[in-house]
Amino acid sequence: MNSRSYAVIGLGQFGMTVALTLADAGCDVLAIDDREENVQDIAEKVSYAVKADVKEPGILQSVGVQNVDVAVIAVAENMEASIIAAMQVKELGVPFVMAKAMNALHGRILEKIGADKVIYPEQSMGVRVARNLLSSGFLDTFELSPEFSMAEFKIPDSWIGKTLRDLKIREKNKINLVGLKQGNDVDINPSPTEPLPADCTVMAIGKNEDLNKVSGN
Repeated sequence: MNSRSYAVIGLGQFGMTVALTLADAGCDVLAIDDREENVQDIAEKVSYAVKADVKEPGILQSVGVQNVDVAVIAVAENMEASIIAAMQVKELGVPFVMAKAMNALHGRILEKIGADKVIYPEQSMGVRVARNLLSSGFLDTFELSPEFSMAEFKIPDSWIGKTLRDLKIREKNKINLVGLKQGNDVDINPSPTEPLPADCTVMAIGKNEDLNKVSGN
């Protein structure tokens, strides 16, 4: 079980997904929303679920947000509530605060308040979709920075039947193989001496240009 505890403030689609994913991973999750139906929907799936209006002074302290390690502010659609929630959480001394922003102005305000990380989910997903369209050899990609990504692609023909020891992927291709996938099974520690099967998918991290070369783009 993950030893860190989390508060997710705002249970729209984004916040609900974050809270449920953390809970499924065994984390201690405090879920907060001002809509009773959202609280009821998640109540049996997280450690604690509380109906509370974050615009009410002192409300987050009253429900114990000061006791968590990480707070996720997911109420971006209501900028006032988002900013007030971020201010309260920082004042309570939560070690790490991540906040969702709807636009650049909103993000700058959250940064000035002291949010440790500001995210733009819609923008990030747009970039990811565009990269997948441009990189036809990738089954999926996740941007780590403008220069580096993690990519999933079909095993190159030249790798089939060879071992990782023979291929020397890091030395020759300048990428790091982080896993092999067959169907729903993922091996994050593949044997360096076993031949690679023809039906597997490769997961690797590296510079975009190097990943493109290996995947055939």
